[in-house]
Amino acid sequence: MENDLPGPTDAGDPVDRAAGTDRTDRPGLTGPSGLTEEPGGIPAAPSAPELLAERFQADRGHLRAVAYRMLGSVGEAEDAVQEAWFRLNRSDVSEVRNLSGWLTTVVGRVCLDMLRSRASRREDPLDFYVPDPVVREEGAADPEKEALLADSVGLALLVVLETLAPAERLAFVLHDMFSVSFDEIAPIVGRTPAATRQLASRARRRVQDAAPTPDPDVTRQRKVVDAFLAASRAGDFAGLLTVLAPDVVLRVDGGALTAAASKLVRGAEAVTAQALTFAKYRHAARPVTVNGAAGLVSLVHGAPVGLMAFTIVDDRIVEIDIVADPERLAGLGVR
Repeated sequence: MENDLPGPTDAGDPVDRAAGTDRTDRPGLTGPSGLTEEPGGIPAAPSAPELLAERFQADRGHLRAVAYRMLGSVGEAEDAVQEAWFRLNRSDVSEVRNLSGWLTTVVGRVCLDMLRSRASRREDPLDFYVPDPVVREEGAADPEKEALLADSVGLALLVVLETLAPAERLAFVLHDMFSVSFDEIAPIVGRTPAATRQLASRARRRVQDAAPTPDPDVTRQRKVVDAFLAASRAGDFAGLLTVLAPDVVLRVDGGALTAAASKLVRGAEAVTAQALTFAKYRHAARPVTVNGAAGLVSLVHGAPVGLMAFTIVDDRIVEIDIVADPERLAGLGVR
C-alpha cells in the first residue's frame, strides 16, 4: 500500500516526465549515486530535476507524517505526497526560500481537498470508524513507520481528529503538531490569520476534551494488555473489570465486507459483556505495537484476522479499537 505508488527516484518516475525527456535521451548516463555521468564515467553536476528530486526525497518522510495526521489513512497520505510531487514539478520554485515549508503547505492544501471530498460522500458512521493503524512487529526496526510516527499519534487521537471539520483539522494539525504559523495556514483555508487561530483553538478544545493522553511506557502498557488477554482467555469477568476503566470505550470497525461486526460499546460492564468479541485473540494473539502503543494481532494460517489497539491511562484501559475489516487487515504487512 505504502510502496505501490511511484516515488521521485523510481525508474520512469515523475522527474523524467517533468523534465520532458526520457533517461535515454540525456547526454549522460545515470550512475548509482543518482548523478548523471559523462560517457567516460566522470560524474557531472546533477541536473535541476535531479536536485529537485533529492530535496523532495529528503522531505518525504515529514510530508507523509503531515498527511497521515491530516487523513488518518496511510494509503491516502501517500497519494497526497505524490500529488505534492506532481505540483512541485509543475511549479516555478526558483524564488522559494523555504522549500520544506512550501511543500508542507502544498500537502496541506491537497489533504484539505481530500477531506472535503470525503465529507461530501461519506456514508460510514464515524462511531465505528477506526483510522488506518501503523503496525510494527515488536522488536523489529522499521524506519519508515517510525518516521511516520516520530511524534507519537495514537489511534484514539486520530479518532477524535476524524470528528473535526476539515478546516479545523488542518489548522490544528499544521499549527499544533508541526508549528506552521497561522499566517501561512490562513490562505489554505481562505480565512484571516485571526479566524484561522480560532479554528485551531476550537479543534484543540475538542481534542483535549475527547482524546486521552496515554501512558508513555510501552512496557507498562504491555503488562496491562497481558492481564487483559489472560482474563479474556480464562473467561474471568472480574479480572477484566480490574483492567478496564469505568468509562472504557470499545470500537469495532468491520468495514464494508463485515459491517455487521461494527459496534460502539461504552462502559466497563458493557465491554466485559462483549467478551466473545475477544474470542479470536485467545489462542493466536501476537503482540505488536499499534501507533507506538501496545496492541495485539490475531493470525489464522499466517494471515491477520483482527487487530486490537489499546489506549491505557494510569494502568487502566480507556479505549479499545479493533480493526476487523478484511481488506484493511490484508494491507497491514503482518505475517
